Amino acid sequence: MATATRTPPSPGGQTTPRTSPRATPPPRPRRGGLLRTLWGSTLGKKAVMAVSGLVMLAYLVAHMLGNLKVFFGPADMNGYAHWLRTIGEPVLHHEWFLWGVRVVLLAAVVLHGVCAWQLSRRDLAARPVAYRHRRHRASYATRTMRWGGIILALFLVWHLLDLTTGTVNPRGQAEHPYENIVTGFGTWYTNVIYCVAMLAVGLHVQHGFWSAAQTLGVTRPGLARLCKGGATVLAVVLTAGFLSVPLGVMTGLVE
Repeated sequence: MATATRTPPSPGGQTTPRTSPRATPPPRPRRGGLLRTLWGSTLGKKAVMAVSGLVMLAYLVAHMLGNLKVFFGPADMNGYAHWLRTIGEPVLHHEWFLWGVRVVLLAAVVLHGVCAWQLSRRDLAARPVAYRHRRHRASYATRTMRWGGIILALFLVWHLLDLTTGTVNPRGQAEHPYENIVTGFGTWYTNVIYCVAMLAVGLHVQHGFWSAAQTLGVTRPGLARLCKGGATVLAVVLTAGFLSVPLGVMTGLVE
């Protein structure tokens, strides 16, 4: 026979009802939780790589088009460089717009590189033992993305020292990009460094653009084929456009 448990009476003779313990409220999400979750996930890092890659791609297209000014002579090229430094005046101070572009580009490069390194580490951690047979379907651009990124990072440092600060340029005269270009590409080692880097750019763009499209949700077969073909065309155009400048100097078309 079950015995009922009664609550001891209170001093006043009344029985005090037993109350259930209060449920502990769930912890409030901390600020930035969504961003931390996005940054910590593999998909989030791939999305950051895709967006930062598109920012760098837009810069490459604009930079290539600006470089082609060299074929119109020193007045056009130097005038274009001067215009870049005065965009937004008088609202903005001299070179403010240009420095803003540099800051955004630097942030994109850093985010892209950090995400690539972290994803590579995760891939190695998830597969500590290498495949016995390599995947033959992987394209040449896919297999060279990692060292291609290293080449581009090293080239970026050289390029800044050559045509931005003039440190390694034989002429190195500020606000005279036409003359600096002609002098710089007059040396064989600058041409070799530049040509190798631009070939790496083409491979990186071809594979990176297609990967970014997949990461951002391009799954329809027709659109996927269009993006894949567009990535190849874009890579060829950018590579040819950048290589035309040192070739123009070497052949005497630009002097």
